[in-house]
Formats: sequence, C-alpha cells, structure tokens
Amino acid sequence: MKEYEVIWEIFNKCPRNQMRDVFVEELELENPEEYVKEKFKGGEVSYEKTVLDDGTLVFDIQTSQIRQRCSFTEI
Repeated sequence: MKEYEVIWEIFNKCPRNQMRDVFVEELELENPEEYVKEKFKGGEVSYEKTVLDDGTLVFDIQTSQIRQRCSFTEI
C-alpha cells in the first residue's frame, strides 16, 4: 500500500460564491481509483482521471449535478 495526501474539493454551484469546501486527509491505499469508485458510487456518477507530471492523480467527479475533485499525491 502507498500513503497519499488526499484533497477532496466540492465546488459551489452558486454563481456569486466561488468558494468551495476543501477536505484534506492522509490515507493508505492500494488503488486510488477504486477508492473513488467506492466513495462516489451511485446511479448518476461519472469521473475523469488525469495524471499530472509530478505523479499526482486527479479525479474530476460529477455526482447528481455536483462537481467535485479528488487529488491524490503520494507521500
């Protein structure tokens, strides 16, 4: 298992409020993509995975018309 710093962002839908909820935690995970699938499972869920140059995994997630993002940086 690898240890990751996980940043979970929930984007605000209000047009005049650009703030977002941000949660940070450290997790030991075998597979970050499986973690995302389990955390956000449901009927109206889709995501797009991006690997940044530094190895950070970024999952842009759409759940019931709410945009979210999970970023996994190996520690």
